[in-house]
Amino acid sequence: MAAVIPKNLPLIRTSTPALQFLRFRGKINIQRPKEPHYERARVIAVTQPKYPEPPKAGTCFRTRAERTQQQLENPYNEIIAREVRNWLDHSKLVAIFHLNSITADEIFRVRVQLHKQNLHLKSYGRKIIGQAVEGTRYEAILPLFHSNHCIIFSPDQQKISTLLKITRKVPQMVLLGGIVEKTLLSRNELMAYAQMPGLQAAQAQLVQTLNQAAGNLVQQLQAHQNSFVQVLDVHAKGEGKADAAAEEE
Repeated sequence: MAAVIPKNLPLIRTSTPALQFLRFRGKINIQRPKEPHYERARVIAVTQPKYPEPPKAGTCFRTRAERTQQQLENPYNEIIAREVRNWLDHSKLVAIFHLNSITADEIFRVRVQLHKQNLHLKSYGRKIIGQAVEGTRYEAILPLFHSNHCIIFSPDQQKISTLLKITRKVPQMVLLGGIVEKTLLSRNELMAYAQMPGLQAAQAQLVQTLNQAAGNLVQQLQAHQNSFVQVLDVHAKGEGKADAAAEEE
């Protein structure tokens, strides 16, 4: 059968396709491809598919107040708020400081120095502070807690000078105000209060002032009597000298 088919037919002849190799000058940047031609870019922009947007959930449009109302209150925050209220009620000196950038080691050293002087450094969140002072006489201090802060408590109001002496060496702590004997004081008022003498010294000055006033009153009441006695004494001495001179003559 193979001998019957002639070998010169075109179907049985094999041909090798012509290959032409092209070499490009640079590498193709896949991450930042070259911008296409204007016409091609326009065709690509027109033929780009557009998919419908998925429906948005209704929870995305809730206000922040609605979202916060559904949050459950943490009972641990109530315990800390009661602790803050206890510190405020039983402390005669409360100083509020603003904290700038400060390391943990620096704040630890300050805490140790304050603790040696019976001064206690605490730090709480604004939400806990608001929960502790809400509806109380301490509610006026809430605007002082908008940023990073710390609070120093002491059962002795005379420690204000010691407190200022220690915190003066820490420029990262900025005094904002405080409470002394249930009275809210500004920074300048706290500085003036620190320069005042102690209670015993003030009592001694008061007693001295009262004694001085009483002594002045007694002296003024006896001034006329003393002057009258002196006049009589001088007059008596003058008459005695006159009598003695007359006897000698």
